[in-house]
Amino acid sequence: MVKKEILIVDDQFGIRLLLTDILEGEGYSVATAVSGKEAFDKLKKYTYSLVLLDYNLPIMHGGEVLRQMDLEHIEVPVIVMSGLSDQVKGEITDYTNVKHVLAKPFNILDVQELIRITLDS
Repeated sequence: MVKKEILIVDDQFGIRLLLTDILEGEGYSVATAVSGKEAFDKLKKYTYSLVLLDYNLPIMHGGEVLRQMDLEHIEVPVIVMSGLSDQVKGEITDYTNVKHVLAKPFNILDVQELIRITLDS
């Protein structure tokens, strides 16, 4: 069975490290990006099963990453992470790639469950 590859996009090192450790421990292959631009560049080059995308990013905002994904027809499920999850939900309703919005700070068990649900659907 081929490992599912997940792209984690967050400008906070600790969150990237935590999610990478947990997801690799569950058998996923993990790539990371620090900015929205780095994430979008990787999305154009590589295929991912899922993207965990922080909404407030430097260089290219999470909303812009989602918009560019739509324009380029990059169809990868996305879980958006944000400390302002209620506000973000209103801003991303038009993006079909977004499957869930995850409030920060998050419970790692909730993250694991959301990933399972998203990848199984």
